[in-house]
Amino acid sequence: MAGIYLHIPFCKRRCIYCDFFSTTCSEKTSEYVQALCQELKMRKDYLEGENIETIYLGGGTPSQLSQEELKILFTQIYNIYNVKEEAEITLEANPDDLTSDYINQLRQLPINRLSIGIQTFHEDTLQLLHRRHTGRQAIEAYHRCREAGFHNISIDLMYGLPGETSERWEQDLKQAIELHPEHISAYHLIYEEGTTLWKLKEQHQVEETNEDLSLHFFHTLINTLNEAGYEHYEISNFSLPGFHSRHNSSYWTGKKYVGCGPSAHSFNGTSRQWNIASLDEYMNGISKGAPIFEIEELDLYTRYNDFVITSIRTRWGMSLSFLKSNYGDKLYHYCLRMAKSHMEQGLLEIKDNTLRLTSKGIFVSDGIMSDLLWIE
Repeated sequence: MAGIYLHIPFCKRRCIYCDFFSTTCSEKTSEYVQALCQELKMRKDYLEGENIETIYLGGGTPSQLSQEELKILFTQIYNIYNVKEEAEITLEANPDDLTSDYINQLRQLPINRLSIGIQTFHEDTLQLLHRRHTGRQAIEAYHRCREAGFHNISIDLMYGLPGETSERWEQDLKQAIELHPEHISAYHLIYEEGTTLWKLKEQHQVEETNEDLSLHFFHTLINTLNEAGYEHYEISNFSLPGFHSRHNSSYWTGKKYVGCGPSAHSFNGTSRQWNIASLDEYMNGISKGAPIFEIEELDLYTRYNDFVITSIRTRWGMSLSFLKSNYGDKLYHYCLRMAKSHMEQGLLEIKDNTLRLTSKGIFVSDGIMSDLLWIE
């Protein structure tokens, strides 16, 4: 089983925290869709004929594409690849794009899962972040999607936002739970160098949340969503039973995927590659039949490190039998040796021959994963 990721880089305007590749050149969407179709055809052998289990349109803002443009993409995918009937097909969307007409158009396409970028329901913070929607628009858009028949909806939230208090974070979580989406992704705000947010911090107009408050927010997130019936299946992801993101889970379980579009990454088990992060250069390369990308062949130790980072972060943990059979005795014993002190502290545990984070270990997971990595 394998997945397809399509990067849709178009945004009406950029959020101040975003460092993903994006562009506001919306007049190029039609030309871009044709380039994506060409790349999908060029890359048809990359997955070696494996059935497609997930398709994910991320961005940017994929909901900036029209129904006709999306239809062209799906027609090309289904003509070239063997997409399973029960495939999970996700579209990321901005709340203010989700009008009744647009939602009804989406229902005519193979899309069966929506990921709505809400971030927060607080108006002042949304304005500061340069988001296009209001809290009320987000709630109304969600209900329109439900009424139109979408039964698998994920929402994105952010915490550690400028000026955020415990009370405001609890209010966001309460509102999210009242909507009762099948899936919630919650990420701590990161101040990425080069973003507008970073510049505001440098100018002392905003401050990063301190470590103690960040930890408190994370505790609150986990406890609140667990009490509401959500499974904490990955560091930043929660779902109702049976609704974990199959596409994202494929990244964490080492499945193959092909990524199309500027800056999109691909993985085939032995190497990873990524396209150039430039819209014009990407389209120019595709039009000439010479896509511009970089490739990295993965040696044993790099694949081991990837395995550590992707497996430990999930509720399924790291299979020790898989570790031994795929990476050998040397790395198997190395991993257990590096894990020993964390197990003694109650941060890691072994159950059913699987190494997992404990509920205590989740809060220091980055440090644990770092310790397990192979360093020359």
